[in-house]
Amino acid sequence: MKLSLVALAMALATSSAFVPSSPSSPRRVVIRPDSSSLAVSSSSSSNAKNTSKATSKKLEEEFESVDPAAVASPSASAAKKAKEGQAEVVLVGCGAPNRGMGWYHAVQMLEGRCPSASLDYVIEPWFLGPGAEGPGGPEFNDWASSLSSDASSSYVSTPAFLTSVAELPSPSQPRVALISGRTADNPRLLKECIDAGCKCIYLEKPGAPTVKELEEMRDVAAEKGVEVLMGYNKNVCKYVRKTREFAATVPGSHVTFVSNNAYENTPESLGECFERNAEGMLKNMAIHELALLVSFYDVTVENIESVTADKEFSSMQTLPGPSGKEFTDFDKIKFTIKTKTGKEVSVAADRCGGTDSYATVTDANGEEVFRYWMPDEEDKKTVQELQAKYPTAMPYFFTQDPDYVTVKERVAKNTVTGEEAEGVATIAIAVETLRVAEYLTPVLMEQLK
Repeated sequence: MKLSLVALAMALATSSAFVPSSPSSPRRVVIRPDSSSLAVSSSSSSNAKNTSKATSKKLEEEFESVDPAAVASPSASAAKKAKEGQAEVVLVGCGAPNRGMGWYHAVQMLEGRCPSASLDYVIEPWFLGPGAEGPGGPEFNDWASSLSSDASSSYVSTPAFLTSVAELPSPSQPRVALISGRTADNPRLLKECIDAGCKCIYLEKPGAPTVKELEEMRDVAAEKGVEVLMGYNKNVCKYVRKTREFAATVPGSHVTFVSNNAYENTPESLGECFERNAEGMLKNMAIHELALLVSFYDVTVENIESVTADKEFSSMQTLPGPSGKEFTDFDKIKFTIKTKTGKEVSVAADRCGGTDSYATVTDANGEEVFRYWMPDEEDKKTVQELQAKYPTAMPYFFTQDPDYVTVKERVAKNTVTGEEAEGVATIAIAVETLRVAEYLTPVLMEQLK
């Protein structure tokens, strides 16, 4: 049945969101009609108030029966979805524009920078539900609305916005889920995505709150024949590759990986950071470096001979978050690991150290002989362009921009063709990385007391 203009006007008068009863349809449709087209005269309003219960019920049934896709936008019938040779991407956990990692993943795919990936669905239960009017909610919904406007005509896909994985229809092309929500939700979301027909899962770090949960996720995926690949983008970074290559030419070399974020060095800023990333720095910011150690330096819990904190560099604080609850974490940490097989490597991470990451190589005498930055001179132009385009976005998005693209493209191609996602960490690497993080955190905290 066609949706009448009056029915649409009445519905929009009480709600900006359309929530259909059918679980297979999108649960929210953003509509930005011209206000004049929905004008209802005073006499019409009066008549509407006097509508009989039978008429009201009929009107409600008429509204509920409409396909949301038909009213999502004037061009909904021409929605751009995955084509042959592309993976149908489901982004689970988008987050707020300019702040959420999921949002930046979405932007890269919408701009066509990952040719094998088509962003067809965005699952965002918070901002399409209880968080719609809270911090970040209006910005998210404005952004979602803009994707169906003429301004987004250059985007290569037209995603549908849903509130749960259960609402997904059957896949039309090989489906991959990019899970970028709260770490605590990942075990449930992975199972839901597998049930929704995902052939592959791209899981953002650290994957799960605990080793036990991540191991269970690994086992569930293996039982269902679903590959799980991780968003450890630094495994494919240029600066990591070049540093490792140079270190191999220097006898007795020692590598230090340095990671920086650009939070303000204030209790308010760091407190917000500690609460939002409550899993802790080693399971969050520095988890990428730990993945490098597991991938390339034989670091496992069983193979660690010693770990030593650099007390002069390192700092640990207990701060209240926005909720008022206190969190204890490192705001910066540096440590060196020696393995039982004779390897030695260092990591430094600073929440307030700036936007750039880098790696150094020292020789047998401790003299620095090599340093490579991310971004390098070649990539700085891209960073400047992205900063101009998205001036309020998190700065680290831009310095790691090409690596995010590389990982997504390799995962999407793997989903479609089965081709190995070269350099992309597997869930097995993620399990060991999380084990190392859980082992190191109390050891380093104890050394800094």
